[in-house]
Amino acid sequence: MHKISKKPLEKIGYDFVDPIYLEEGTDEFYIRNQQFGKTDHFRVLTRPEIEVLLQHKNEADDWNSILVKDPFDPNLVKNCHFHGKIRIGTLAPYYLEHHDLKLPVGLYNSTIISCDIGDNSVIKNVHYLAHYIIGNEAILYNINEMHTTSHAKFGNGILKQGENDNLRTWLEVCNENGRRNILPFDGMLPADAWLWAKFRDDDQLMNRFLKMTDDQFDVRPGYYGTIGDQCVIKNTQIIKDVKVGSHAYIKGANKLKNLTINSSLSAPSQIGEGVELVNGIMGYGSRAFYGVKAVRFILGENSTLKYGARLINSLLGDNSTISCCEVLNSLIFPGHEQHHNNSFLIAATVLGQSNVAAGATIGSNHNSRGADGEILAGRGFWPGLSVSLKHNSKFASFCLLANGNFTSELDIPLPFSLISNSEHDNCLNVMPAFWWMYNMYALARNAWKYADRDKRIYKVQTFECDYLAPDTVGEIFQAMHLLVSYTEKAFLKQFPEETTSNPTDLPLGKYLLLHKADKLKQLKILGEKMENSSREVRLIKVPQAYVAYRKMLHYYGIKTLLEFGETTGKRDWGTLKATFAGSKRVKWFNLGGQLIPQSDLETLLQEIQAHKICSWKEIHQHYSKFDQQYTQQNAANAFASLLELYNLDEDKADLATWHQWLGQAVETAYEIARKTKESRKKDYSNAFRQNTFDSIEEMNAVQGPIDENMFIQQMEAEARMFEERVSRWVR
Repeated sequence: MHKISKKPLEKIGYDFVDPIYLEEGTDEFYIRNQQFGKTDHFRVLTRPEIEVLLQHKNEADDWNSILVKDPFDPNLVKNCHFHGKIRIGTLAPYYLEHHDLKLPVGLYNSTIISCDIGDNSVIKNVHYLAHYIIGNEAILYNINEMHTTSHAKFGNGILKQGENDNLRTWLEVCNENGRRNILPFDGMLPADAWLWAKFRDDDQLMNRFLKMTDDQFDVRPGYYGTIGDQCVIKNTQIIKDVKVGSHAYIKGANKLKNLTINSSLSAPSQIGEGVELVNGIMGYGSRAFYGVKAVRFILGENSTLKYGARLINSLLGDNSTISCCEVLNSLIFPGHEQHHNNSFLIAATVLGQSNVAAGATIGSNHNSRGADGEILAGRGFWPGLSVSLKHNSKFASFCLLANGNFTSELDIPLPFSLISNSEHDNCLNVMPAFWWMYNMYALARNAWKYADRDKRIYKVQTFECDYLAPDTVGEIFQAMHLLVSYTEKAFLKQFPEETTSNPTDLPLGKYLLLHKADKLKQLKILGEKMENSSREVRLIKVPQAYVAYRKMLHYYGIKTLLEFGETTGKRDWGTLKATFAGSKRVKWFNLGGQLIPQSDLETLLQEIQAHKICSWKEIHQHYSKFDQQYTQQNAANAFASLLELYNLDEDKADLATWHQWLGQAVETAYEIARKTKESRKKDYSNAFRQNTFDSIEEMNAVQGPIDENMFIQQMEAEARMFEERVSRWVR
């Protein structure tokens, strides 16, 4: 029960910290002084200055508790009430201007309690300002209430001295039941959150993460809120227990509570009208505009919430945007886009480069007796218009779901697939390698745009944006194995008399896919264990998909080895073979958008458990170390993938084979450029896309001529450049 208590007037601004938590020889301002820094250049007010302040209708419980810094012009302080210990920096006759808002330096019409104010700042119409340290040249204008409590944690999931564990702020990511919950902290990355949420069966690891988080912060109560240099905060209702970095811009917010808002000159953060943020951390260069509601959240660097978005119990990775939608209990890796008013994402882990369309309902517990369902989606996840998915479901990378209600749980291990319902045949249709075969424009542009949109200033990790990378390569190999198996089963079922019609030593399914595609045209090939229902899962265009997968692997292998050789100066096949002799393709792990071998992950976790790694900072240093190793590890994976693709021993991969492989890769580079243009050309040749235009000229004026499409031109140029690069390897 909340009560109003009555205390002596002279106590306003004092007793901020309970005396039981003060160390011997310290007072309640000890931590504040540490935060503020050097104070010997402040002095008490002179008698004439006090008289001027009184003339301007200022009041103070004790004028001796107000310290100022020269030059100090008392005429720039008007109609203010001061309580407690106040330090006021330089006040000189200037005005500050921001977006056409021009305000004179000084303190006006405000109640200020126990605060430190930087040089030449503006505080005007701040009705209640308590226990804050304000930076230089900051503007605080039209704020109802702005104060800090002694136990403020600024969005971090820690405890202060004397607090019970039930006061921690947890983020219940990935699962609504809270059993994958994590403690947020300033600087937390999606990689950190995924390690914490994923390995729940390791109690020792969980305890280490908890301790490392607690060890990052001072548990003593008494920290003041801080507003960085050249911040602008205006027309805002309530700010409580908020730490704001420099150059942030906050306007028209309703409520900001228990937050850290990271911001800097090179990566300023912004908060706009109608926003309510509680228990969260905003990354550098992040934004929240127009009615956003976020509670128990982490917003990554260079990410945006806008137009009424709701983000609750979730972490949104870097370079992402959510507008109009509702996202609950989710862990989202970098490069996520979700823009439509009725999209709903709940209890999901999405591994980045994702796009959720209008009306999508990702996650539903209608088939469960408890709130414990999950969805795990690989990179490039793209549920289409009005898609509805059930928990639990799992998707390989770059899966596109056509609009429809998927009433049963799904497990799709085939990357780059189109997944759709067939109401006519009452089956689930899956077309593997769809993106490569029919939508190369979107696939290629996806890789380009996410790299282009990476505007982070402080890059702890390097994100893999290429759709052909070690994670997808591993999925492609698995998918090819499954397609061989499914094809063989279907063939033997339909043509049992032809079991010996394989003149090669290849597995029957592989032989059919590579050499008898025509015979498979009428064959019904079914997937297994992809949908939790009794209906069929029909695989579409399997031979074409199998060939496409092989081209993807080949192109990945050659392109990666070329890049490695050109970077390291190892520009001949013999040197590459010697460098990667004995390499084997390994399993990889998506660590918050950064790819690392599974063995490196296991070593990292072991060193955390063994107390060899004792802080999140050290973990982040390992991320940087992994990044330095990635180029060589990826190239080794590419070398091994080529040998595995062609079932070839190292000694059989001679120079002639290498040259043949290079020629094939050039053909694929031009195929990518051609398919990029062809897939985009459909938007010009389709009669229904033309029906709103009276002429081709009008259509080109609106859409732009396809021959002037900059991205298509870029892909064609890249194909020519790739051919030139290859030519230097075969001279």
